[in-house]
Amino acid sequence: MKATVLLNNLKDLRKNMNVNTFSAGLVAAIFGCTGPALIIIGGASSGGLTYEETISWIFAIYFFSGLLGIFLSLKYRQPIVGAHSIAGAVLVVGALTHFTMREAIGAYLVAHILIILLGASGLIDKVMRWIPIPIVMGMIVGVMIRFATDMITSLTVSPILAGSAILVYLLSTRFLKKFPPVLSALLVTVLLAIFMNEFQFQNAQSLFILPKFFIPTFSLDAVLSIGVPLALLIICTENAQASGVLMAQGYKPPNNAMAMNGSIVGLIAAFFGGHAINIAGPMTAICSAEEVGTKESRYAAAVVSGGLFSIFGLFAAAVVPLVIAMPGVIVSVIAGLAMLGVLITSLKTAFSANKFQMGAFFALIIGMSDVSFFNISAPLWAIIGSLFVSFLVEREHFARNKREA
Repeated sequence: MKATVLLNNLKDLRKNMNVNTFSAGLVAAIFGCTGPALIIIGGASSGGLTYEETISWIFAIYFFSGLLGIFLSLKYRQPIVGAHSIAGAVLVVGALTHFTMREAIGAYLVAHILIILLGASGLIDKVMRWIPIPIVMGMIVGVMIRFATDMITSLTVSPILAGSAILVYLLSTRFLKKFPPVLSALLVTVLLAIFMNEFQFQNAQSLFILPKFFIPTFSLDAVLSIGVPLALLIICTENAQASGVLMAQGYKPPNNAMAMNGSIVGLIAAFFGGHAINIAGPMTAICSAEEVGTKESRYAAAVVSGGLFSIFGLFAAAVVPLVIAMPGVIVSVIAGLAMLGVLITSLKTAFSANKFQMGAFFALIIGMSDVSFFNISAPLWAIIGSLFVSFLVEREHFARNKREA
């Protein structure tokens, strides 16, 4: 039965593939393959990894996360984009100064096994259903608002590139109803950057490097320092963001399946240096936005993004120099423009209902604060803090929420 659903959605893919879904998938892939990849490159360098080990790490997180996104999108017909944890990468970068790569990989394996066990128990889905929607939406806005503010501050970095992108986006929204405004902005900005000689190309060391297979070693210190925090990050930060985004667009995300399938793939990716495979909040937001098309067709955008992710991972050695060459201001402004629809929808959902308003507001401001304690970042604290606030001052709203469910 499941195989039949998968095949039917694959057959429908061609019908749902159009300029809107393709451009959304392209923008999501560009976003995911630029800034996050640069974090990996910088972290690998500071951690003392060789160029070949760095390319293997990039291969693992992009190739396998791309396959995950394609599979889940086709299976559930939802725009579910696989990726790696950016916060997890930052955690690992710091840890690599204290642990070997083989010890880190042992910790990755333990993290994924923990997630699979929690997913199999059904606990992840139950927790996500119990958290009030306004609080989840407040967290989404708080965490992702930085993409919009970065878009504005990019005007101070390069007024011509950033200003042109925003202007083209607005004009395209007004006059080119059938053409994706984000794609218009991207095309114009890239052409303008090439004309202005803003791309700084470097010579690639090799067009293709075979991924390196690592034999893990298990260290209790590494498991406690990397594995447990990484598992919490994937469940409570990365997957929670993506789940909230999908709910904001009217989908019913398969939380347990997203976590379990991500970690099953993550077990394989870990042997090649991949620190985490999970569902991407920002890229899922780009692919699930209303302007991408009807709800039933948006999964095609995630399939495009997944395919481009896998290609990027497979040919990382040849593509990484192009990523390094792209002006950062283009990534910032295009990501901000792509997030506008999601932010507006999430704000409406968070504050339109007459319940959990205080909790939603605290979720918003804690998410915006970008606080981090015990290696756990703002999204989880936004949920915990706002639930505490609502229990204190909006206790009756939980009873109302239960009656309406």
